[in-house]
Amino acid sequence: MNRSIFVMVAVMAMCSCSEKRERAAKAPTRVVTEVVSANMSENGHSYVGIVEEREATAVSFTSMGAVKRVAVNEGQAVSRGQLIAEMDNTQAKNLLSGAEAQMAQANDALQRYQMLHDNGSLPEVQWVEIQSKVAQAKSQLEVARKNLSDCRLVAPVSGIIGKKAVKAGETALPSQAVVTILDISSVKVKVSIPESEIGMLHSHTPSVITVEAIGKTLSGGSIEKGVQADPLTHTYDVRIAVANGDRKLLPGMVANVQFGAMSSAHAGQQPTVPVTAVQKNADGSLFVWTIDNDSTAHRTHVAIGHTQGNRIALTRGIDNGQRIVTEGYQKLSEGTKVVF
Repeated sequence: MNRSIFVMVAVMAMCSCSEKRERAAKAPTRVVTEVVSANMSENGHSYVGIVEEREATAVSFTSMGAVKRVAVNEGQAVSRGQLIAEMDNTQAKNLLSGAEAQMAQANDALQRYQMLHDNGSLPEVQWVEIQSKVAQAKSQLEVARKNLSDCRLVAPVSGIIGKKAVKAGETALPSQAVVTILDISSVKVKVSIPESEIGMLHSHTPSVITVEAIGKTLSGGSIEKGVQADPLTHTYDVRIAVANGDRKLLPGMVANVQFGAMSSAHAGQQPTVPVTAVQKNADGSLFVWTIDNDSTAHRTHVAIGHTQGNRIALTRGIDNGQRIVTEGYQKLSEGTKVVF
């Protein structure tokens, strides 16, 4: 009886071990993959950048006063000369009324003394004094008019409202920005480049910029290189000019930047892969491991072209959009299930 129980337990243990080995054998192999694209950069490096406006203009009142209303909202497009905000102009109007009264009084005195001066019965010193008072009244009148005009804040340039810093009812101070107007007719993409790589870039290095927020890939223009490194990260700020005629690129958007690549418009460009991804068969033929839609690995024969840094062009066998294995291929065999 006891012997039979022992045999049954042993058989069950053997079956359990066999099932575990079978499950282990069927476990997918973990690998690192890459989707092949003709737009991969020559050095295989990509950078995260931030879209910046071409120019930012802070718009402010020239005097202190209570803001009566702000006529624009953030993100609104404005034209040069358009009303931005108004300040309470009660005091400015009173000052203008006083200046106008003084001007009228000075002109009246000038007319009355003019007759005396023409008849030669007015001392020259007194005539000069009257003329000085008229000039002073005129100057004060012009200042009062300018103060009243300055209660209306208008856009000095065209663009979009980036930030509204003052609201209606608040007191605006001289030179305190009420709004910021951003020029985004063209934009710049700022990226930080390590000091070991900054020397490889020049003002006309080609670049491809992808902005996921608007689903667009663009060609970068001229490059501005910073000359001072960040003391902590030892990176240099690089700004790439990008056309923005449709105004869809907005400051703050995240962009992926690849240098040394050509525009995706070059449909005939050959795809590139890491040099280490290309393997050699016993007969000398070359292949890469590709991943099908069912997550199985397969040998795919390829022909190679010129090298680009640590990447190599494929002239035959692989199309753009195929997924290849770049790390972990040593554990693969034909039909192996993988995860990535």
